[in-house]
Amino acid sequence: MDFFRLAKEEFVAVVTFSRPPANALSSAVLKELSTVLDELETDPDVRVVLLHGEGRFFSAGADIKEFTSIASVEEASGLSRNGQLVMERIERFSKPVIAAIHGAALGGGLELAMSCHIRVVAENAKLGLPELQLGIIPGFAGTQRLVRYVGFGKAAEMMWTSEPITGLEAVEWGLANKAVPEERLLDEAKALAKKIAAKSPLSVRATIELLNAAKEKSFAEAVREEAEWFGRVFVSEDAKEGVQAFLEKRPPVFKGK
Repeated sequence: MDFFRLAKEEFVAVVTFSRPPANALSSAVLKELSTVLDELETDPDVRVVLLHGEGRFFSAGADIKEFTSIASVEEASGLSRNGQLVMERIERFSKPVIAAIHGAALGGGLELAMSCHIRVVAENAKLGLPELQLGIIPGFAGTQRLVRYVGFGKAAEMMWTSEPITGLEAVEWGLANKAVPEERLLDEAKALAKKIAAKSPLSVRATIELLNAAKEKSFAEAVREEAEWFGRVFVSEDAKEGVQAFLEKRPPVFKGK
């Protein structure tokens, strides 16, 4: 791989984004990321994915140099749709994806972070969508995900001013789950990932499906789907193990069956 490195520990895949100096998102990067996801989705030894950036940034944005080669509306829209598909793939990924954000997550970098299920940020990290500063707009579903996390007014302010917010503000605004000192970021994110990896992969996958159902289905439709998932998970070996472990006052050992 040219842009990502992969390490595995205790059912957690640590994916390191390495494209110095800014970890910019190009079409080639997005294609390789899709390949990485293909590999991890079918790996039984991976239950949680942790994504972080090497160097100074998580990702400082899209590859602006690539923009100069785009000459038509159709090409630009195609670039946007391709990015949107990758971000949607992450949000619908069957295993939890955690972003550990330091330095900066700007533009496409923040759109990548927002597609992850959980965001742990360094207190001094900078998060923003500065595309309007370039006379363009976010194109990887940033306009839609940001408003879901922070609300209409704050999303409008972040995009219209192009000013980033800090990691601490991101937690306060609902854009991130937890802010920690930068030197503790990876350790904290790994600890969270391992805690999630100890759960049944079946029940985790069911909750991912149901969380995504809230995006596009009515409440009545989503709760019907919840009941169906509840039934499927309830009769699993993991459910039997979980109940038995509770009765025996011991930690459960889930196998994803």
